[in-house]
Amino acid sequence: MTQMITRLNPPSLPDAGALGYSQISIVEPGRMAFISGQVAVRPSGEPAPASLVEQAKIVNSNARAALDAIGATPHDIAILRAYVVDLTPERLEQIMPPLLNMLDGAQPSITGIGVAALAGPDLQVEMEMTVRLPD
Repeated sequence: MTQMITRLNPPSLPDAGALGYSQISIVEPGRMAFISGQVAVRPSGEPAPASLVEQAKIVNSNARAALDAIGATPHDIAILRAYVVDLTPERLEQIMPPLLNMLDGAQPSITGIGVAALAGPDLQVEMEMTVRLPD
């Protein structure tokens, strides 16, 4: 099967591969999916936990469920954007392990964005993805 997404970490940019993502993702022509921001809301409707790490785990579970629903895997993600309330290096360190676990070795392009708030007052992290659907 032809590789549908090529990952690049050119030496002229910081080595993002060492951190688990890619500076550049080149997508071959094909069908694309744009997955809305996933937050720490469970299908059962339970409230979001207070812990940032626990929220990140739920967000990643929801993101994985969205990928499963379209027949894709983390290797099909072109870019992932993570929105984090009051983003600091310490808070980023808390959400990266669950995120890398969900990615299962895939290294899509990733952007972390600090925000003042999300759609609900208890939400701390949200993730959206652009995915190249497998043939």
